[in-house]
Amino acid sequence: GLASLLALNAPEKKRGWYAMIPQLGAPIGLLVASALFAFFLNTLSAPDFLDWGWRYPFFVAFAINVVALFARLRIVVTPAFQNLFETRELQPTPVSQAIRAEGPKIAIGAFAPLASFAMFHMVTVFPLSWVFLFTNETPVRFLLIEMVGAVFGLMAILASGVLADRYGRRTLLAITAAGIAAFSGFAPQLLNGGPIGELVFMISGFILLGLSFGQASGPVASSFSLTNRYTSSALTSDLAWLFGAGFAPLAALWISSQFGLIAAGAYLLSGAICTLIALWLNRELARSSSDKTRAKPV
Repeated sequence: GLASLLALNAPEKKRGWYAMIPQLGAPIGLLVASALFAFFLNTLSAPDFLDWGWRYPFFVAFAINVVALFARLRIVVTPAFQNLFETRELQPTPVSQAIRAEGPKIAIGAFAPLASFAMFHMVTVFPLSWVFLFTNETPVRFLLIEMVGAVFGLMAILASGVLADRYGRRTLLAITAAGIAAFSGFAPQLLNGGPIGELVFMISGFILLGLSFGQASGPVASSFSLTNRYTSSALTSDLAWLFGAGFAPLAALWISSQFGLIAAGAYLLSGAICTLIALWLNRELARSSSDKTRAKPV
């Protein structure tokens, strides 16, 4: 519900900045995870890592989740949150009710961030799997490259807040989706281009990812009615992750193994196209709703 909470409380000209704040957790988490796995892969033998070493990063994740739970509970007991809940501006509604009332917007919202969510795993899980399975490079070296990319992604997310407030969140998402589409054309050649190509692939990919991912939840949450915003935002986010990210690493790895690395670029291109279509439909739906509102007699 954090996207809904921010959409309701963010100042009018700072919504892009507030919307990117929850997204910072992804690159920070990736930095921590990559560093931990690189350390254990570098210090342990392969049998030891497969036997027990791989578990330790998950223990760290458990400790982080305890801190996250404490933070969430602190948010829930704030006067602002209580007021929104008591006035029913932040109430969870039944899923069936949210789908009946906001079905088209939920469907469009699930595809709007598809490019950024697909891109997320195309620069994290997929290249690591490809390098490990189909090249002679060590995972440790590529994990270090991922850490460098994640730093650029973190800075790009921060930049997305400033750019979204200046030019509009929907505009920024559309431009970055077009950028991801262009990136998909030469991404396979970069990933297959040796150490320099891999570094350029990761840095440019993470910059595009940060600019798009930083605003992925903003336009979606703000388009729902107050009554259904909480549940609709959750549904939209879950569906977007399922279709845009959940299948991305396996699907890209399978089609690349069958048709070559160039096919992974085609998969990423399809996500960018879906995002552009969804943003256009969202704009047309918003325009249609605005026309109906103006047509009602006063």
